[in-house]
Amino acid sequence: MMGRILAPYGVKGWVRVVTFTETPENLLAYSPWHLMRNGRWQVAEVLDGREHGKGLVVHLAGCDDRDAAAGFSGTDIGVYRSQLPAPEADEYYWSDLVGLQVFTLQDTLLGVVDHLIETGANDVLVIRGEREHLVPFVREQVIKSIDLETGVIRVDWDPDF
Repeated sequence: MMGRILAPYGVKGWVRVVTFTETPENLLAYSPWHLMRNGRWQVAEVLDGREHGKGLVVHLAGCDDRDAAAGFSGTDIGVYRSQLPAPEADEYYWSDLVGLQVFTLQDTLLGVVDHLIETGANDVLVIRGEREHLVPFVREQVIKSIDLETGVIRVDWDPDF
């Protein structure tokens, strides 16, 4: 998921969008968008858009008035993985980390990455196992290795914490 449509913006069919990209304007570079509506993904063409506050305002094809725009409120925005640039060395998309098993350096299984949260200081892995662990995503200090091929993350973390 790359963002979410929040609400109508004005009366001409524009919508307010919150993005989950590092820079909000980056979402405008991806075309087409895929919108989760009525339980399935639908293709949407972005006619125009710009940064507005901490997000975007966007005009979608076929959305020409406030009532039509209101129908998009709460809609998730996705793009195909092939549309995204390859991550740099030692960079990861959050979606690549979800589902990976997390082990301590002593081979204790903490669980599986359920999702990540952004705290401002650093991202945090939310790991579900026998109990929930919140592990800061701090490379070298806490996160010792990530192996996407084997699906394993190794952390320097106390399993009782």
